[in-house]
Amino acid sequence: MKVEEELKILDINYKNVDLGVIELFEEITYSDLVLLKKSLLTSGLVVIEDKRSILIEKIKTTIIEMIHHSEELPKVNYSDFLSEELGYDYTYLSNLFSDTKGITIQQFIIIHKIEKVKELMLYDSLTLTEIAHSLHYSSTSHLSNQFKKITGLSPSHFKRLQQFRIQNIENL
Repeated sequence: MKVEEELKILDINYKNVDLGVIELFEEITYSDLVLLKKSLLTSGLVVIEDKRSILIEKIKTTIIEMIHHSEELPKVNYSDFLSEELGYDYTYLSNLFSDTKGITIQQFIIIHKIEKVKELMLYDSLTLTEIAHSLHYSSTSHLSNQFKKITGLSPSHFKRLQQFRIQNIENL
């Protein structure tokens, strides 16, 4: 069930529902909060109230939106982009993220960029050079090195493996 539907069922007025964030017009009662938590939990969603946890989720959501859902990555440094988007000093964001998640923001970005590379390799007709350019890699070899470090495979080996799997599925 959608979050908006749950809020309407519980008669909770909201301004906006975005990926991972609900903006309310006013504070809700404790009993309404408990009901909301229970109803969202049935859909596999969890209400986060801790401000640090909320900020971590905002960092993750901003990075995921930036890499997977925007037409083009920002031309500025990711650190500047995150600071501007979230309204916090990057050093604070970076330390909070690393302390909580056990990886750096940069590592999180690289992991998601490689996921985007995989997606583009499999579903688009872009060359690896075009993909490297669109994701602001300094070179195709830099992209290939990061890809291999994260996946254990070269991009070409990954693509051949996926094509082989697709052919096997089609032959079933």
